[in-house]
Amino acid sequence: MEFLTLAFVALFGVTFLLYYARTNRTWQHAVLLLASGTFIAWYHWEYLAVALGITLFTFVLGHALHRRLDTPRAPLLLWTGIGGLVGFWILSRYWTGMFPLGISFYTFQALAYLIEIYWEEDPEDDLLDFTLYMLLFMKFLSGPIERGQHLLPQLKTAKTFQYTEVTRGMKLLAWGCFLKLVIADRIGPLLDTVFDRVGEASGIQLLLATGLYPIQLYADFAGYTCMAIGLGRMMGFQLSPNFDRPFIAESTGELWRRWHISLSSWVRDYVFTPLNASLRGIGRAGLNLSLLATFVVIGVWHGAGWTFALYGLFQGVLVVWETALKTRRDRIAERMGKRLWHLIMVMRTYVFFALSLLFFRLSSVSEVGHVYEHLFDGFRTNIKELRLGMTDHLWIVFSIAVVLMFVIEWINSRTDLILWSERQKPAVRWTVYFLLVLLIFFYGSFGVENFIYVQF
Repeated sequence: MEFLTLAFVALFGVTFLLYYARTNRTWQHAVLLLASGTFIAWYHWEYLAVALGITLFTFVLGHALHRRLDTPRAPLLLWTGIGGLVGFWILSRYWTGMFPLGISFYTFQALAYLIEIYWEEDPEDDLLDFTLYMLLFMKFLSGPIERGQHLLPQLKTAKTFQYTEVTRGMKLLAWGCFLKLVIADRIGPLLDTVFDRVGEASGIQLLLATGLYPIQLYADFAGYTCMAIGLGRMMGFQLSPNFDRPFIAESTGELWRRWHISLSSWVRDYVFTPLNASLRGIGRAGLNLSLLATFVVIGVWHGAGWTFALYGLFQGVLVVWETALKTRRDRIAERMGKRLWHLIMVMRTYVFFALSLLFFRLSSVSEVGHVYEHLFDGFRTNIKELRLGMTDHLWIVFSIAVVLMFVIEWINSRTDLILWSERQKPAVRWTVYFLLVLLIFFYGSFGVENFIYVQF
């Protein structure tokens, strides 16, 4: 059940009405659990069974670990939990025909929960609250990856209907629909025609598709995140942000602090930091090995095969290289001027990110090699090849939408546009809302439904 389906609209509408029908925590949690179970089981009942099994395993083991924190058995219990969760994830990903949707995201939540208990956080005592923390439907498929200390306290109180918060959530939901439908789904099928048959594409088509794929991926995933956060806000929850204008980053390291923040912060805290601490004795080499291992973990988390491992390794090598040359880059920036240097570095970071994403998007290393080899071939082309099957009119609309996305994000980084809209006269507010809805309905590409990150 994807967000952009009539089935989900019906489920959420009924859930919303029942949820606020009574200001009672038990009632509201029962409604959310029923909705979450329906949402997951809609795909397949086995997905719900797996999610509930992992939830119960984590809850029971968390309490057992907490009771034995001061004993020699604590590390054994922790590693039993980590091994069990990671082992089941690997088994599902690589050796069975069933890879439950959302498992990567709630497995990361479970791992973080157990590690935090080992680091002496108190476990959750309410099994229903913990189940809701793991299975809450608006963030189940693709995150954000929530930490227990952030979301669990929000489950301890009943929520009252607040018009302002509901409308704020609706605005985020609308913006997510714009990103998904007008940008990601508009360009996605055209890029698929290139990437699915790279041997038949011209050099200019390969170059165009490579340059635009980060935009598609960002609009798709950030669109999902905006919808998830907006839906959560409508139900009284503050979910974690997942993106912070990643395409203004001057380095790959900065980009990952702005891209898929809940994942990058997770691997920083639970993979990089412990690994770097254990390798501190070998100095710079330990830091570099920790960075490389961390990014390979990120790559392998995304999927099976050498392409995903090389995707992570590509990112790790860039970060190691940038870390080693930081002092030299700072000296060049001083001589060149900060504005010009910022522009050059932003463009460089985007280009490297786009090139690395070919490992993420294509199915084999040989296909990536083919694109690299022919990226600048065949520039004597006609306008039909550049269109990739889309009309000039829709290309103009798509281009304006992308520019609008960046402009809105730039303005929002300086002035909270949601709060700004609330200060405007009703005529101004509703004109903006009406125009956004018109843009979505007239120029959105409907019928795609699935989100890219659902497969992970």
